[in-house]
Amino acid sequence: MEQKKSLKITGMTCANCVRIVEKALSKVDGVKFAAVNLATNTAFVVLEKDIPYEILQKAVESVGYGVSNEPIEAIEEKRLKRIKKNTLVSLAITIPLMVLMLLHMSGKQIPFFKEIELISSAVVIFYAGRETIRGAAIALLHKHSNMNTLIFFGAVTAWLTNVISYFGLSIHPFGTIGAMIVSLHLVGRYIESSLRDKASKQVKELLSLQSKEARIITDKGELLVPIEIVKEGQLVLVKPGERIPVDGIIIEGYSSVDESMITGESIPIEKEINDEVVGGSLNLTGALKIKVTRAGEDTFLSKMISLVQEAQGAKVPIQQLADRITNYFVPTIISLALLSAFLWYFNFDFLSNLTHTIRMMLPWSLHEVDKLSFSIFVFLTTVVIACPCALGLATPMALIVGTSLAAKKGLLIRNAEAIQTVRNVGYVLFDKTGTITYGKPRVVVQNLPVDESKKVKKIIQLSTHPLSKAIAEHLNTADTSYTTDVPETIEEFEEIHGKGLRAKIGAAEYFIGKPKDVTNYEEYTSKGMSIVEVRRNDIIMGFFALEDTVREDSKRAIEELKSHGIIPVMVTGDNEKTAAHVAKIVGIEEIYANVKPEEKMDIVRKYQALGKKVVMVGDGINDAAALKAADIGIAIGSGSDLAIDSADIIITKGGISKVSDVISISKATFNAIKTNLLFAFLYNVVAIPLAMMGLLHPAIAEGAMAMSSITVILNSMSIRKKFKSEN
Repeated sequence: MEQKKSLKITGMTCANCVRIVEKALSKVDGVKFAAVNLATNTAFVVLEKDIPYEILQKAVESVGYGVSNEPIEAIEEKRLKRIKKNTLVSLAITIPLMVLMLLHMSGKQIPFFKEIELISSAVVIFYAGRETIRGAAIALLHKHSNMNTLIFFGAVTAWLTNVISYFGLSIHPFGTIGAMIVSLHLVGRYIESSLRDKASKQVKELLSLQSKEARIITDKGELLVPIEIVKEGQLVLVKPGERIPVDGIIIEGYSSVDESMITGESIPIEKEINDEVVGGSLNLTGALKIKVTRAGEDTFLSKMISLVQEAQGAKVPIQQLADRITNYFVPTIISLALLSAFLWYFNFDFLSNLTHTIRMMLPWSLHEVDKLSFSIFVFLTTVVIACPCALGLATPMALIVGTSLAAKKGLLIRNAEAIQTVRNVGYVLFDKTGTITYGKPRVVVQNLPVDESKKVKKIIQLSTHPLSKAIAEHLNTADTSYTTDVPETIEEFEEIHGKGLRAKIGAAEYFIGKPKDVTNYEEYTSKGMSIVEVRRNDIIMGFFALEDTVREDSKRAIEELKSHGIIPVMVTGDNEKTAAHVAKIVGIEEIYANVKPEEKMDIVRKYQALGKKVVMVGDGINDAAALKAADIGIAIGSGSDLAIDSADIIITKGGISKVSDVISISKATFNAIKTNLLFAFLYNVVAIPLAMMGLLHPAIAEGAMAMSSITVILNSMSIRKKFKSEN
């Protein structure tokens, strides 16, 4: 049986790091699939067999990266503090050093400037930038490269010019530029980390809902224990104002419960005995005694967090091109930097004359320097300007924002590929029962006298049939007089399969079930209603008309899909009359009724053959095959486990109006991914040739590189605003 595990990875800085960790994990025997997310610093693996955590950790460490057991938010908080401290140290030294450099260049004599520049830049590069140097060293020792490698080569080369100049060789010193490279790199990393932290806010909010303790009820009284030891079947007490720590059923108490952070439903829900509660929701008004049905990793909240993180760690097909490029990015950039340096050194006069006019217009370009100094200047700029980081963040940052937004709206995107697929959707196929409707029959008409209703209620409570339950519920709530006890006892109770109930009360024999003549009820059956007739001693006393109520948002959902040019289709196993009635209410023209489960899959393929992507929305076991066959399967979260496991997207709260939401979110997310990748590609295509021509300055290059990553993150965060504006 397949297993899934997540690891918290430390030390990654760019897309190359992601590739290396993924490759290391994929090589472990028994790992079927590995995906690493740069934006969240997590790895997700699918295992064909049980693999100890230590083996996976060893695989990651073998390529120079780390695995932490700390919560991801704690790791990120420490990382952000470290970067902030190093950034402040570097700026405190670099800014005065830049001022001294400018004064020195303007002709003012600064005593011991060579020594000041040599020592100060060394402190910035090798102390404030020590994590960058360490990351580059680890990568080189393990025979690969990453973003740190480029900063290392740029900053250390700049500092070495100071060393060479100090010992008498005629070369322009670039020590201050080396300090500027590291400082700007750290500033960029700090801003980037802060924005990434903000972008993943929704997932952190979900994580914060997980209780660390629960108050269990024992023979010796209440006991506060770690949530890890709470088991199914135990009793938990939740006081007003506390978060519910587990999934369970209320056995005592009444309260209002706020489930907004989990389901997106803003209005508190009244909960009483026998109602289900979800871990992570907030108990507002009264104490509740809850019997645990799911705890720990089995709770709805834990599964929700796991699915969101799984989707965020996945890759969409469009990312494959970026991955192929980043595989060779750093070695290629270093090669181009060396090539441009050699070309300038051996063709300095020719290239200088060729670019002289443009360079004279640029205040940061070097004008009166020797060919060795200018060659090093070009090498530094080319190395620093390159940015695989933006390419690495382009997809995961958009996925973080998109999937987190979806989770807040009551949608779990399990398969990230759905985000790219959804833009070409032409047809949405809906199951009826439990999808367009609630899947629960409700009495809409009844004409029994009160005295007879009392007796029917007493009989029907003995049955577990869905129609019996619906009638009993109706009689319980419709009129308090129905609760009066019937003095006679029930005798000879019998449930006749496919027909109804038979029982005796006193001298009267009752039958509750199929009508003698269904044509008497065409007014109701023509609307798809079910009729339950009540007969006493074979004389009709009255009837109940029941229907599966259409969800409140179904009609609006169909209208929204049509407005997007998407054709809705109903595919149901129910009879034609009922299907046609429901379809008319919600506005669906294309209907398939009396459909068997295997036929649903054939209908999916029929629409796929028309050349557009097909979405299947369902909730039952009979929908599982069609959900798998569709380009995108969407399951109603209240449905069967098989349907949920077969789906790409799960609706955790609400009805089919969420289908329109997921299409809007997916389109906004995919558009952000495209824009991010396009910007990252264009940035490098334009910037690298300019650097090779000597038309940029290393400090400007480093600032531009940092801005490219920041722009990608800001564009990803704009998904929320775009979604709000569309709705």
